[in-house]
Amino acid sequence: MITVLKGDSSEKLQQILSRNNTEKNDVQQIVDDILYNIKKNGNQALFDYTQKFDGIVITEQNIKVTEQEIEYAYTQVSKELIAVIQKAAKRIWDFHQKQKINSWLEPSENGEMLGQLIRPIENVGIYVPGGKAAYPSSVLMNAIPASVAGVSRIIMTTPAQKDGRVTATTLVAAKEAGVNEIYKVGGAQAIAALAYGTTCIPKVDKICGPGNIYVALAKKSVYGQVNIDSVAGPSEILVIADESANPVYVAADMLSQAEHDEMASAMLVTNSETLAEEVQKQLQIQTEQLERKEIIKKSLQDYGLIVIAKDIKQACDFGNMIAPEHMEICTKEPFSLLPNIKNAGAIFLGEYTPEPLGDYMAGPNHVLPTGGTARFFSPLSIDDFIKKSSILSFSKQALLTLSDDIVTFANGEGLTAHANAIKVRQQNQ
Repeated sequence: MITVLKGDSSEKLQQILSRNNTEKNDVQQIVDDILYNIKKNGNQALFDYTQKFDGIVITEQNIKVTEQEIEYAYTQVSKELIAVIQKAAKRIWDFHQKQKINSWLEPSENGEMLGQLIRPIENVGIYVPGGKAAYPSSVLMNAIPASVAGVSRIIMTTPAQKDGRVTATTLVAAKEAGVNEIYKVGGAQAIAALAYGTTCIPKVDKICGPGNIYVALAKKSVYGQVNIDSVAGPSEILVIADESANPVYVAADMLSQAEHDEMASAMLVTNSETLAEEVQKQLQIQTEQLERKEIIKKSLQDYGLIVIAKDIKQACDFGNMIAPEHMEICTKEPFSLLPNIKNAGAIFLGEYTPEPLGDYMAGPNHVLPTGGTARFFSPLSIDDFIKKSSILSFSKQALLTLSDDIVTFANGEGLTAHANAIKVRQQNQ
Protein backbone atom coordinates (compact mmCIF):
# COMPACT_ATOMS: atom_id res chain seq x y z
CA MET A 1 0.00 0.00 0.00
CA ILE A 2 2.77 2.45 0.87
CA THR A 3 6.51 2.20 0.26
CA VAL A 4 8.67 1.82 3.38
CA LEU A 5 12.39 2.44 3.00
CA LYS A 6 15.45 2.28 5.17
CA GLY A 7 18.63 3.97 4.00
CA ASP A 8 18.74 4.91 0.30
CA SER A 9 15.49 6.38 -0.93
CA SER A 10 16.81 8.24 -3.95
CA GLU A 11 14.87 6.27 -6.58
CA LYS A 12 11.50 6.67 -4.87
CA LEU A 13 12.32 10.27 -4.01
CA GLN A 14 13.01 11.05 -7.65
CA GLN A 15 9.70 9.47 -8.63
CA ILE A 16 7.87 11.72 -6.19
CA LEU A 17 9.69 14.92 -7.10
CA SER A 18 9.42 14.35 -10.85
CA ARG A 19 5.67 13.79 -10.87
CA ASN A 20 4.09 16.55 -12.88
CA ASN A 21 0.55 16.80 -14.14
CA THR A 22 1.28 19.48 -16.75
CA GLU A 23 3.59 17.50 -19.03
CA LYS A 24 0.97 16.32 -21.50
CA ASN A 25 1.61 17.52 -25.03
CA ASP A 26 -1.87 16.71 -26.39
CA VAL A 27 -3.44 18.91 -23.70
CA GLN A 28 -0.96 21.71 -24.42
CA GLN A 29 -2.07 21.80 -28.05
CA ILE A 30 -5.72 22.06 -27.02
CA VAL A 31 -4.84 24.89 -24.61
CA ASP A 32 -2.83 26.72 -27.29
CA ASP A 33 -5.80 26.55 -29.67
CA ILE A 34 -8.13 27.94 -27.00
CA LEU A 35 -5.78 30.81 -26.18
CA TYR A 36 -5.41 31.74 -29.85
CA ASN A 37 -9.16 31.58 -30.47
CA ILE A 38 -10.01 33.79 -27.48
CA LYS A 39 -7.32 36.28 -28.45
CA LYS A 40 -8.63 36.42 -32.01
CA ASN A 41 -12.40 36.12 -31.54
CA GLY A 42 -12.98 37.35 -28.01
CA ASN A 43 -16.49 37.00 -26.59
CA GLN A 44 -17.87 34.68 -29.23
CA ALA A 45 -15.10 32.14 -28.66
CA LEU A 46 -15.62 32.51 -24.90
CA PHE A 47 -19.34 31.80 -25.22
CA ASP A 48 -18.78 28.87 -27.59
CA TYR A 49 -16.26 27.16 -25.31
CA THR A 50 -18.51 27.62 -22.27
CA GLN A 51 -21.39 25.93 -24.06
CA LYS A 52 -19.12 23.17 -25.40
CA PHE A 53 -17.30 22.33 -22.17
CA ASP A 54 -19.78 23.32 -19.46
CA GLY A 55 -23.08 22.93 -21.26
CA ILE A 56 -24.11 26.46 -20.30
CA VAL A 57 -25.32 29.29 -22.51
CA ILE A 58 -23.78 32.61 -21.50
CA THR A 59 -24.17 35.96 -23.22
CA GLU A 60 -23.04 39.53 -22.67
CA GLN A 61 -26.19 39.98 -20.58
CA ASN A 62 -25.72 37.10 -18.12
CA ILE A 63 -21.97 36.47 -17.99
CA LYS A 64 -21.46 38.76 -15.00
CA VAL A 65 -22.79 37.76 -11.59
CA THR A 66 -25.29 40.35 -10.34
CA GLU A 67 -25.76 41.72 -6.83
CA GLN A 68 -29.11 39.95 -6.75
CA GLU A 69 -27.39 36.62 -7.42
CA ILE A 70 -24.97 37.29 -4.57
CA GLU A 71 -27.82 38.18 -2.22
CA TYR A 72 -29.61 34.97 -3.23
CA ALA A 73 -26.44 32.97 -2.55
CA TYR A 74 -26.47 34.15 1.07
CA THR A 75 -29.95 32.64 1.47
CA GLN A 76 -28.68 29.27 0.20
CA VAL A 77 -25.81 28.91 2.68
CA SER A 78 -26.40 28.07 6.32
CA LYS A 79 -25.86 30.82 8.85
CA GLU A 80 -23.35 28.56 10.58
CA LEU A 81 -21.19 28.21 7.45
CA ILE A 82 -21.44 31.93 6.67
CA ALA A 83 -20.20 32.69 10.19
CA VAL A 84 -17.29 30.26 9.75
CA ILE A 85 -16.37 31.83 6.38
CA GLN A 86 -16.43 35.27 8.00
CA LYS A 87 -14.30 34.08 10.91
CA ALA A 88 -11.77 32.50 8.56
CA ALA A 89 -11.73 35.67 6.44
CA LYS A 90 -10.90 37.81 9.47
CA ARG A 91 -8.08 35.51 10.56
CA ILE A 92 -6.63 35.46 7.04
CA TRP A 93 -6.97 39.25 6.78
CA ASP A 94 -5.27 39.82 10.16
CA PHE A 95 -2.34 37.55 9.26
CA HIS A 96 -1.73 39.19 5.89
CA GLN A 97 -2.09 42.66 7.36
CA LYS A 98 1.16 41.98 9.25
CA GLN A 99 2.96 41.42 5.93
CA LYS A 100 2.49 45.00 4.71
CA ILE A 101 5.62 47.01 4.01
CA ASN A 102 5.91 50.75 3.50
CA SER A 103 7.60 52.89 0.91
CA TRP A 104 10.79 54.54 2.12
CA LEU A 105 12.98 57.48 1.13
CA GLU A 106 16.40 58.08 2.65
CA PRO A 107 18.27 61.35 2.06
CA SER A 108 21.98 61.72 2.75
CA GLU A 109 24.05 64.80 3.54
CA ASN A 110 25.88 64.81 0.21
CA GLY A 111 22.74 65.42 -1.85
CA GLU A 112 21.71 61.85 -2.62
CA MET A 113 18.19 60.60 -2.05
CA LEU A 114 17.41 56.90 -2.52
CA GLY A 115 14.30 54.95 -1.75
CA GLN A 116 11.63 52.49 -2.74
CA LEU A 117 8.03 53.13 -3.74
CA ILE A 118 5.46 50.42 -2.97
CA ARG A 119 2.28 50.34 -5.02
CA PRO A 120 -0.43 47.67 -5.40
CA ILE A 121 -1.06 45.99 -8.73
CA GLU A 122 -4.16 47.66 -10.17
CA ASN A 123 -6.04 44.71 -11.74
CA VAL A 124 -5.89 41.11 -10.54
CA GLY A 125 -7.76 38.06 -11.82
CA ILE A 126 -8.65 35.25 -9.43
CA TYR A 127 -9.51 31.86 -10.94
CA VAL A 128 -11.71 29.59 -8.82
CA PRO A 129 -12.63 26.03 -9.85
CA GLY A 130 -16.37 25.33 -9.97
CA GLY A 131 -18.86 22.90 -11.37
CA LYS A 132 -19.26 19.88 -9.10
CA ALA A 133 -16.92 21.08 -6.35
CA ALA A 134 -16.80 24.33 -4.38
CA TYR A 135 -13.70 25.81 -2.79
CA PRO A 136 -14.61 28.92 -0.78
CA SER A 137 -11.31 28.59 1.09
CA SER A 138 -9.42 29.15 -2.19
CA VAL A 139 -11.43 32.30 -2.79
CA LEU A 140 -10.44 33.67 0.61
CA MET A 141 -6.78 32.71 0.33
CA ASN A 142 -6.34 34.29 -3.10
CA ALA A 143 -8.52 37.38 -2.85
CA ILE A 144 -7.85 38.57 0.71
CA PRO A 145 -4.08 39.18 0.25
CA ALA A 146 -4.97 41.20 -2.86
CA SER A 147 -7.49 43.21 -0.85
CA VAL A 148 -5.00 43.81 1.95
CA ALA A 149 -2.37 44.91 -0.58
CA GLY A 150 -4.78 47.54 -1.91
CA VAL A 151 -5.59 46.08 -5.34
CA SER A 152 -8.34 48.33 -6.68
CA ARG A 153 -10.00 45.82 -9.02
CA ILE A 154 -10.23 42.13 -8.13
CA ILE A 155 -11.94 40.12 -10.86
CA MET A 156 -12.98 36.51 -10.35
CA THR A 157 -13.81 33.92 -12.98
CA THR A 158 -15.44 30.62 -12.10
CA PRO A 159 -17.58 28.16 -14.07
CA ALA A 160 -21.29 28.14 -13.30
CA GLN A 161 -23.35 25.09 -12.52
CA LYS A 162 -25.83 23.59 -14.97
CA ASP A 163 -28.55 25.92 -13.70
CA GLY A 164 -26.43 28.90 -14.70
CA ARG A 165 -25.65 29.94 -11.15
CA VAL A 166 -22.27 30.07 -9.46
CA THR A 167 -21.94 27.86 -6.37
CA ALA A 168 -23.42 29.77 -3.43
CA THR A 169 -20.49 29.27 -1.04
CA THR A 170 -18.12 30.60 -3.69
CA LEU A 171 -20.16 33.79 -4.03
CA VAL A 172 -20.39 34.27 -0.26
CA ALA A 173 -16.62 33.86 0.11
CA ALA A 174 -16.01 36.26 -2.79
CA LYS A 175 -18.20 38.92 -1.19
CA GLU A 176 -16.48 38.51 2.18
CA ALA A 177 -13.03 38.64 0.55
CA GLY A 178 -13.61 41.89 -1.33
CA VAL A 179 -13.94 40.62 -4.90
CA ASN A 180 -15.27 43.39 -7.18
CA GLU A 181 -16.53 41.48 -10.23
CA ILE A 182 -17.40 37.84 -10.90
CA TYR A 183 -17.78 36.22 -14.33
CA LYS A 184 -19.30 32.82 -15.14
CA VAL A 185 -16.51 31.27 -17.18
CA GLY A 186 -13.95 28.61 -16.41
CA GLY A 187 -11.16 26.56 -17.90
CA ALA A 188 -8.38 27.71 -20.19
CA GLN A 189 -10.82 30.07 -21.89
CA ALA A 190 -11.24 32.03 -18.64
CA ILE A 191 -7.47 32.38 -18.28
CA ALA A 192 -7.25 33.58 -21.88
CA ALA A 193 -9.98 36.17 -21.30
CA LEU A 194 -8.20 37.50 -18.21
CA ALA A 195 -4.86 37.61 -20.02
CA TYR A 196 -5.98 39.20 -23.29
CA GLY A 197 -9.27 40.84 -22.35
CA THR A 198 -12.61 40.74 -24.19
CA THR A 199 -15.41 43.29 -24.35
CA CYS A 200 -17.00 41.45 -21.41
CA ILE A 201 -13.99 40.59 -19.26
CA PRO A 202 -11.26 43.18 -18.72
CA LYS A 203 -7.59 42.35 -19.12
CA VAL A 204 -5.77 42.00 -15.81
CA ASP A 205 -2.15 42.40 -14.76
CA LYS A 206 -1.87 39.18 -12.75
CA ILE A 207 -3.75 35.87 -12.56
CA CYS A 208 -3.90 33.75 -9.42
CA GLY A 209 -5.76 30.65 -8.33
CA PRO A 210 -5.81 26.86 -8.72
CA GLY A 211 -7.31 24.78 -11.50
CA ASN A 212 -7.09 21.60 -13.54
CA ILE A 213 -4.40 20.78 -16.07
CA TYR A 214 -6.00 23.03 -18.72
CA VAL A 215 -5.99 25.98 -16.34
CA ALA A 216 -2.42 25.27 -15.20
CA LEU A 217 -1.10 25.06 -18.74
CA ALA A 218 -3.01 28.16 -19.80
CA LYS A 219 -1.51 30.15 -16.93
CA LYS A 220 1.94 28.87 -17.85
CA SER A 221 1.39 29.90 -21.50
CA VAL A 222 0.19 33.45 -20.80
CA TYR A 223 2.99 34.20 -18.33
CA GLY A 224 4.79 37.23 -19.69
CA GLN A 225 1.60 38.61 -21.19
CA VAL A 226 0.48 38.86 -17.57
CA ASN A 227 2.06 37.80 -14.30
CA ILE A 228 0.86 34.64 -12.53
CA ASP A 229 1.16 33.29 -9.01
CA SER A 230 2.60 29.88 -9.93
CA VAL A 231 1.91 26.71 -11.87
CA ALA A 232 0.75 24.53 -9.01
CA GLY A 233 1.52 20.83 -9.01
CA PRO A 234 -0.03 17.99 -7.01
CA SER A 235 -0.29 18.45 -3.25
CA GLU A 236 2.13 16.90 -0.76
CA ILE A 237 2.73 16.50 2.95
CA LEU A 238 5.81 15.32 4.80
CA VAL A 239 5.61 14.45 8.49
CA ILE A 240 8.76 14.36 10.61
CA ALA A 241 8.01 12.32 13.71
CA ASP A 242 9.73 10.55 16.59
CA GLU A 243 8.57 7.84 18.98
CA SER A 244 6.40 10.34 20.90
CA ALA A 245 4.09 10.93 17.92
CA ASN A 246 0.53 9.63 17.88
CA PRO A 247 0.25 7.23 14.91
CA VAL A 248 -3.49 7.89 14.61
CA TYR A 249 -2.85 11.60 14.15
CA VAL A 250 0.08 11.09 11.78
CA ALA A 251 -1.88 8.73 9.53
CA ALA A 252 -4.92 11.01 9.51
CA ASP A 253 -2.81 13.97 8.46
CA MET A 254 -1.12 12.02 5.68
CA LEU A 255 -4.52 10.92 4.38
CA SER A 256 -5.79 14.51 4.42
CA GLN A 257 -3.45 15.20 1.51
CA ALA A 258 -3.66 11.82 -0.21
CA GLU A 259 -7.37 12.38 -0.81
CA HIS A 260 -6.72 15.39 -3.07
CA ASP A 261 -5.93 13.29 -6.14
CA GLU A 262 -4.03 10.24 -7.34
CA MET A 263 -0.84 12.26 -7.81
CA ALA A 264 -0.79 13.70 -4.29
CA SER A 265 2.08 12.55 -2.09
CA ALA A 266 1.94 11.67 1.61
CA MET A 267 5.27 11.00 3.33
CA LEU A 268 6.51 10.16 6.82
CA VAL A 269 10.14 10.21 7.91
CA THR A 270 10.86 8.92 11.39
CA ASN A 271 13.62 7.45 13.51
CA SER A 272 11.16 4.98 15.09
CA GLU A 273 10.46 1.65 13.38
CA THR A 274 7.64 1.08 15.84
CA LEU A 275 5.94 4.31 14.81
CA ALA A 276 6.42 3.46 11.14
CA GLU A 277 4.66 0.12 11.63
CA GLU A 278 1.80 1.66 13.61
CA VAL A 279 1.27 4.41 11.04
CA GLN A 280 1.14 1.78 8.30
CA LYS A 281 -1.65 -0.01 10.17
CA GLN A 282 -3.53 3.21 10.77
CA LEU A 283 -3.30 4.20 7.10
CA GLN A 284 -5.06 0.96 6.16
CA ILE A 285 -7.69 1.21 8.90
CA GLN A 286 -8.58 4.84 8.31
CA THR A 287 -8.53 4.64 4.51
CA GLU A 288 -11.37 2.13 4.53
CA GLN A 289 -13.51 4.59 6.49
CA LEU A 290 -13.08 7.47 4.05
CA GLU A 291 -15.25 8.42 1.07
CA ARG A 292 -12.36 9.02 -1.32
CA LYS A 293 -10.61 5.76 -0.49
CA GLU A 294 -9.95 4.73 -4.10
CA ILE A 295 -8.12 7.99 -4.79
CA ILE A 296 -6.23 7.61 -1.49
CA LYS A 297 -5.14 4.05 -2.24
CA LYS A 298 -3.78 5.06 -5.64
CA SER A 299 -1.99 8.08 -4.17
CA LEU A 300 -0.36 6.04 -1.40
CA GLN A 301 0.61 3.24 -3.77
CA ASP A 302 2.31 5.49 -6.30
CA TYR A 303 3.59 8.41 -4.23
CA GLY A 304 3.25 7.44 -0.58
CA LEU A 305 6.47 6.95 1.35
CA ILE A 306 7.65 6.07 4.85
CA VAL A 307 11.37 6.53 5.46
CA ILE A 308 13.10 5.22 8.55
CA ALA A 309 15.99 7.53 9.35
CA LYS A 310 18.87 6.84 11.71
CA ASP A 311 18.01 9.95 13.76
CA ILE A 312 15.88 13.10 13.69
CA LYS A 313 18.71 15.17 12.23
CA GLN A 314 18.74 12.89 9.18
CA ALA A 315 14.95 13.16 9.07
CA CYS A 316 15.25 16.95 8.83
CA ASP A 317 17.86 16.62 6.09
CA PHE A 318 15.47 14.41 4.16
CA GLY A 319 12.70 16.96 4.64
CA ASN A 320 14.91 19.74 3.27
CA MET A 321 15.71 17.58 0.26
CA ILE A 322 11.99 17.06 -0.44
CA ALA A 323 11.15 20.75 0.23
CA PRO A 324 7.49 19.84 0.75
CA GLU A 325 4.42 21.98 0.36
CA HIS A 326 3.34 21.05 3.90
CA MET A 327 5.73 19.90 6.62
CA GLU A 328 4.46 18.67 9.97
CA ILE A 329 6.85 18.21 12.87
CA CYS A 330 5.38 15.78 15.37
CA THR A 331 8.19 15.31 17.87
CA LYS A 332 8.57 15.72 21.60
CA GLU A 333 10.08 19.19 21.17
CA PRO A 334 9.02 20.42 17.71
CA PHE A 335 10.29 23.98 18.11
CA SER A 336 13.81 22.71 18.72
CA LEU A 337 13.90 21.39 15.15
CA LEU A 338 12.89 24.67 13.53
CA PRO A 339 16.51 25.87 13.08
CA ASN A 340 17.18 22.70 11.06
CA ILE A 341 14.37 23.32 8.56
CA LYS A 342 15.45 25.16 5.42
CA ASN A 343 12.90 24.21 2.77
CA ALA A 344 9.14 23.99 3.32
CA GLY A 345 6.07 25.86 2.15
CA ALA A 346 4.37 25.81 5.55
CA ILE A 347 5.66 24.30 8.78
CA PHE A 348 3.16 22.86 11.27
CA LEU A 349 4.64 22.44 14.75
CA GLY A 350 3.19 19.93 17.22
CA GLU A 351 0.50 17.26 17.11
CA TYR A 352 -2.32 19.78 17.58
CA THR A 353 -1.36 21.77 14.48
CA PRO A 354 -2.67 19.52 11.69
CA GLU A 355 -2.47 20.52 8.04
CA PRO A 356 -6.25 21.10 7.58
CA LEU A 357 -6.00 23.83 10.22
CA GLY A 358 -3.81 25.72 7.76
CA ASP A 359 -6.12 24.97 4.84
CA TYR A 360 -9.09 26.67 6.43
CA MET A 361 -8.83 28.64 9.64
CA ALA A 362 -5.34 29.42 10.97
CA GLY A 363 -4.66 32.54 8.89
CA PRO A 364 -1.43 31.94 6.91
CA ASN A 365 -1.99 31.37 3.22
CA HIS A 366 -2.65 27.85 2.00
CA VAL A 367 -1.42 28.62 -1.53
CA LEU A 368 2.01 27.04 -1.20
CA PRO A 369 4.91 25.97 -3.43
CA THR A 370 4.69 22.33 -4.57
CA GLY A 371 6.97 19.77 -6.20
CA GLY A 372 10.11 20.77 -4.33
CA THR A 373 9.82 24.43 -5.36
CA ALA A 374 9.81 25.52 -1.70
CA ARG A 375 13.59 25.64 -2.22
CA PHE A 376 13.04 28.96 -4.02
CA PHE A 377 9.33 29.90 -3.89
CA SER A 378 7.25 31.20 -0.98
CA PRO A 379 3.57 31.03 0.04
CA LEU A 380 1.17 33.44 -1.62
CA SER A 381 1.27 36.74 0.25
CA ILE A 382 0.60 40.44 -0.24
CA ASP A 383 4.04 40.59 -1.88
CA ASP A 384 2.38 38.89 -4.86
CA PHE A 385 0.03 41.84 -5.26
CA ILE A 386 2.43 44.77 -5.00
CA LYS A 387 5.12 46.20 -7.23
CA LYS A 388 8.18 48.15 -6.22
CA SER A 389 9.81 51.12 -7.91
CA SER A 390 13.26 52.40 -7.03
CA ILE A 391 13.56 56.12 -6.31
CA LEU A 392 16.75 58.05 -7.14
CA SER A 393 17.45 61.77 -6.80
CA PHE A 394 20.98 63.25 -6.94
CA SER A 395 22.08 66.84 -6.62
CA LYS A 396 24.70 68.20 -9.04
CA GLN A 397 27.48 67.75 -6.48
CA ALA A 398 26.36 64.24 -5.56
CA LEU A 399 26.51 63.20 -9.23
CA LEU A 400 29.92 64.74 -9.76
CA THR A 401 31.42 62.74 -6.90
CA LEU A 402 30.55 59.54 -8.79
CA SER A 403 30.84 60.77 -12.37
CA ASP A 404 34.39 59.56 -13.08
CA ASP A 405 33.50 56.11 -11.76
CA ILE A 406 30.41 55.95 -13.97
CA VAL A 407 32.37 56.97 -17.07
CA THR A 408 35.01 54.33 -16.35
CA PHE A 409 32.36 51.66 -15.83
CA ALA A 410 30.42 52.62 -18.99
CA ASN A 411 33.56 52.68 -21.15
CA GLY A 412 34.51 49.30 -19.71
CA GLU A 413 31.26 47.91 -21.10
CA GLY A 414 31.74 49.67 -24.42
CA LEU A 415 28.67 51.87 -23.89
CA THR A 416 30.03 55.26 -24.85
CA ALA A 417 26.60 56.93 -24.97
CA HIS A 418 26.19 56.03 -21.32
CA ALA A 419 29.53 57.66 -20.61
CA ASN A 420 28.58 60.70 -22.68
CA ALA A 421 25.41 61.31 -20.63
CA ILE A 422 27.72 61.84 -17.65
CA LYS A 423 30.45 63.76 -19.50
CA VAL A 424 28.05 66.45 -20.77
CA ARG A 425 27.17 67.18 -17.16
CA GLN A 426 30.83 67.21 -16.11
CA GLN A 427 31.52 69.78 -18.81
CA ASN A 428 28.71 71.97 -17.52
CA GLN A 429 30.19 72.53 -14.07
